[in-house]
Amino acid sequence: MPIFDIIEGKLTAVEQRNFSLEKDLQSLIERNLETVFNCRFIASEFSTGSQHAGRIDSLALSEEDNPVIIEYKKVESSELINQSLFYLHWIYDHKGDFEIAVQKALGSDIRVDWSDVRVICIAPNYKKYDLHAVQVMGANIELWKYRLFANDSLYLEEVFHTSKTTNVSLSTRSNDGGYKNPVMVEAGKKAALTRATATYTFEERLEGKSQEIQELTMVVREFILGLDESVEEVPKKHYVAYKVSQNIACMEVQGRNIKLFLKLNPSDIPLNTKNYRDVTSIGHFGTGDVEFTISSEEEFEVAKQYIVMAYNRFGG
Repeated sequence: MPIFDIIEGKLTAVEQRNFSLEKDLQSLIERNLETVFNCRFIASEFSTGSQHAGRIDSLALSEEDNPVIIEYKKVESSELINQSLFYLHWIYDHKGDFEIAVQKALGSDIRVDWSDVRVICIAPNYKKYDLHAVQVMGANIELWKYRLFANDSLYLEEVFHTSKTTNVSLSTRSNDGGYKNPVMVEAGKKAALTRATATYTFEERLEGKSQEIQELTMVVREFILGLDESVEEVPKKHYVAYKVSQNIACMEVQGRNIKLFLKLNPSDIPLNTKNYRDVTSIGHFGTGDVEFTISSEEEFEVAKQYIVMAYNRFGG
């Protein structure tokens, strides 16, 4: 992945280098967590206690209040993934320790959302065996590759990401030997899946909506996902988030329109822009201070350029 300086119309390849110490990489990311991953810093070198005898490189809290574990290596190493998976299991068994750390760092009013734990590995490269291993493990883990260049540029690229999945099996046979209503069984499956994993689906956001709104939702969805194959769709309880290293857009499907929240500054939007409002001080479910209300494809055309702007700024 070479990069080039442009000097008077000529391209000059920029030499790659590496950090002198692994701690230099860690400190740089920790100082810029909000810029890179939109996370709030909680702790560095967090001890897992004498029994487990480990230290988590970085702990953070995501923009959606989920725990975040970050581990670093300045050389290719399978140990990075093994450590990360160990700490993933450790944190689920020590929720109280993490919540105390959050309260010390951010205040007692913060409520941790344990529906997901984000694990981020950062290294210059990964072996093909490691990439295969994380695929079959099924853990919610992100593998990021970095390059440091002689002009003090840092390049980060996500090379793998898998979200947790859990199979929930419910019998269709009732206690009296008969069979349950298949509609009720399906509803029960969805409820059980949500209770067990706090996982939501895109289709749930469309339930009970008119055909027009469903079709408009698909138009918005296809446009955002079409920006880049790295854009990930993450359904939440009240909205659908679209993210790369952090959310760039959140879509809330309502009965008569779509609320689209973008990760932009309100100053980025010209005055008198149609169907837009500044929601910096207004409570809402999706992340982002710029809101567009969309009721038709024509209204969506106005918002498209700002979706692209958010992607270029935080995901591209």
